[in-house]
Amino acid sequence: MAMASFRYSYQKIVDLKTSEKTQAEWLLSSAIGALQVEELSLSELRQKRFEWEEKQQESALLSVSLSELQLVQHYLEYLDCCIENKLRDIRRAQQKVDNSRSELADRMKDEKVWMKAKEHAHERFRYATQLKEQNELDEIATVRYIASAT
Repeated sequence: MAMASFRYSYQKIVDLKTSEKTQAEWLLSSAIGALQVEELSLSELRQKRFEWEEKQQESALLSVSLSELQLVQHYLEYLDCCIENKLRDIRRAQQKVDNSRSELADRMKDEKVWMKAKEHAHERFRYATQLKEQNELDEIATVRYIASAT
């Protein structure tokens, strides 16, 4: 008696859901990477601002020309704008991470639902197969019993 093999009729959907989950994982990973790049860039801008602030203080002590002091002040203002823009970029990048995380959670739930359905279908198949085999064995036993009784 060869046991029939289980073939899930919705396997392509299960594969699709797994693929969508994998894609969502990649997108989350990418969003986290982009956020880290933005945070590093902010850190570098803050470091540069700190260095220029020190230059401004040194310049004031060294009594450099007013135009040089103004130049340093303008550059500090420019850096402040860059930092402000970078903070906005970081908020956007964080939002992308949050959205990607939420999307991944949805995809994982979706995949789990389909995997559960497949598991249940497989259990029903195994039960039906065992029932069929038992019936066949019962039939063989009955035929043997009748044959031996005659």
